[in-house]
Amino acid sequence: MKRTDVAAALAAEGPRDSILVKGWVRTRRDQKGFSFLEINDGSCLANIQAVVDEGAGGFDRIADMNTGAAVAVEGELVASPGKGQKWEIKARSVELIGEADAETYPLQKKRHTDEFLRSIAHLRSRTNKYGALFRIRSEAAFAVHDFFHSRGFLNLHSPIITSSDCEGAGEMFRVTTLDLGQPLPKEAAEEDFFGKEAYLTVSGQLSAEVFALSHGKVYTFGPTFRAENSNTARHAAEFWMIEPEIAFADINDNMDLGEDLLKHLVDHVLTRCAADVELFAKWVDTSLMATLSGIMEKPFVRLPYGEAVEILKKSGKTFEYQAEWGTDLQTEHERYLAEEHFKGPVIVYDYPKEIKAFYMRQNDDGRTVAAMDVLVPRIGEIIGGSQREERLDVLKARVEELGLDASCYWWYLELRKFGTAPHAGFGMGFERLLMLLTGVTNIRDVIPFPRTPKHLEF
Repeated sequence: MKRTDVAAALAAEGPRDSILVKGWVRTRRDQKGFSFLEINDGSCLANIQAVVDEGAGGFDRIADMNTGAAVAVEGELVASPGKGQKWEIKARSVELIGEADAETYPLQKKRHTDEFLRSIAHLRSRTNKYGALFRIRSEAAFAVHDFFHSRGFLNLHSPIITSSDCEGAGEMFRVTTLDLGQPLPKEAAEEDFFGKEAYLTVSGQLSAEVFALSHGKVYTFGPTFRAENSNTARHAAEFWMIEPEIAFADINDNMDLGEDLLKHLVDHVLTRCAADVELFAKWVDTSLMATLSGIMEKPFVRLPYGEAVEILKKSGKTFEYQAEWGTDLQTEHERYLAEEHFKGPVIVYDYPKEIKAFYMRQNDDGRTVAAMDVLVPRIGEIIGGSQREERLDVLKARVEELGLDASCYWWYLELRKFGTAPHAGFGMGFERLLMLLTGVTNIRDVIPFPRTPKHLEF
């Protein structure tokens, strides 16, 4: 018999004579001559109840079907007399597939702390909270591809191993086949696998620019890595980035795309994961629905960096870091603008060139670049991007000004020689999106198996 998942069984339009459900026991309640099994298979938030009487096949093993055990139940799908559930299974047979030791199984019917659940990441996805979170993550990933596919974007699989530092921060993981038990002089890189120093990528942007200048509209969506020794709730060593790039586009097109993408993702998850989002709105962040509604209901505010700094200086707020023209906005500044001043998403643009990357297009004022950040409540920056510098002479001058090795970017510069065109793009941190969608405040809790300093478990 073909197995039916719990979500499909609970959504059935009518009773069924025969149904087979396989999953894990959440609870078991015994009565004289029968037992109630609450079963979940991860397909939805709700459990399905199976009523197993002593005449059912396999009832002799019912005492071993503890919380966490894997079971199969075959029987009739019938209307449930209990409150809060439309259907239940009247079991004809039940099979114990995999036992769970009752004395040592760490997940019981009580609330566990996030810190404890991080220590058992191999089991935490069985809880209501994390089951819901990773369904949302899966659905949001699908929505990313759906958004770009419906708009004619090419999906590019950019390299994970690279020799260039897109962000220029130098916080990259070295990849090598050399014997690290021996001191390695710099010239030893010539003997390495690639014949040069290799690193895990911090961004797919540079690759996306190549294909934008041949295919017009592209995006990458994959893992990126930062060797940043930071143990904060917002940083991880491995995370996923959504990075679109569009040719014949300027900073305004970039802002439009970022706003459209964010609205699409929020709408998709609210539509497809309503029950899961409601769990977070009830138990994690009671302001979650208001935050998400604010993203959907009105256009994003757009203001130049200079105006943002003036708002911060006149706010009367005491910030840990004083806002001044020429300094980057801190998370506290970003959240004030989005949460308190505008009470909704804000796009800040035209940043000072000294605080932005070499590839961002310089504005005519000589002081700023066509960069933009999308700021949202609770998170701060969720999207960062720019119009790229398409003028060869200006880009070369900027590389030299910053003391970068132009030979590492020869191909990037050459793109400006052969059919250069205005183009723009951005990066959206997928994990920050998930924090926005769920109200979760620690990035470790939206990643199935987080990688952070001194932590490489599972």
